[in-house]
Amino acid sequence: MSLSKVFDIAGAGMTAQSMRLNVVSSNIANVDSAVSSNGDPYKGKKVVFTAIPINKDTPQVATVRVTAVVEDQSPARMVYDPKHPLADAKGYVTMPNINPVEEMTDMISSARSYQTNVEMMNTAKSLLQKTLTIGQQ
Repeated sequence: MSLSKVFDIAGAGMTAQSMRLNVVSSNIANVDSAVSSNGDPYKGKKVVFTAIPINKDTPQVATVRVTAVVEDQSPARMVYDPKHPLADAKGYVTMPNINPVEEMTDMISSARSYQTNVEMMNTAKSLLQKTLTIGQQ
């Protein structure tokens, strides 16, 4: 595998993790949104990754791509707040199906994955620079 493929793989990983970070931050921002733009409670979203082989000869070497952003199908949280204007007859308000602890964990994981890809690119760049200086001494 050539070093140029390393940049392709790391770049694809950074793009995918960046999209994951955007989705997680949207989920965190809407954790207490009882109503979304369509009138229903906000539904959490998840990113779906797919591994794409670089070439047919080496299927174990792959890059990653975001193939979809899907709504989380878990049930909404029911919060007892009889004074809330959106409370039902029993005093419960339907809130988003977002667990802030899980979202923070996803955010940390995604940020670390992004940083790992950055470090991989920097290491490959450093190796290329050192290779260019071999004949100069």
